[in-house]
Amino acid sequence: MINKQIFELHADVCKALGHPLRIEVIDLLQNGELCFSDILEVTGGLKSNLSQHLTVMTNKGILKARREGQCNYFSLSSDKVAKACRLMREVLVDNLKKQQIILKKI
Repeated sequence: MINKQIFELHADVCKALGHPLRIEVIDLLQNGELCFSDILEVTGGLKSNLSQHLTVMTNKGILKARREGQCNYFSLSSDKVAKACRLMREVLVDNLKKQQIILKKI
């Protein structure tokens, strides 16, 4: 039997993805690393808020961070992170399409 601890770790990573801003950051970073200020410019909002979200994702192993000069650069820890998010988005779109079909029938 699979060790149940893996499910807890998996749930922790999923919780770390459970915010729209975090999903947006993953979408931004799928094309390569960006400086904190560039991420902030695109996403808007407060520096402290973005910083907290990036810290959570870095601590959970979703992102990698490195400092160069005045800038902290962030990148995905693996291309699989973006792939997983794309797959979940596809599930969402499929479900929305099914709901539209049902609504049209009503």
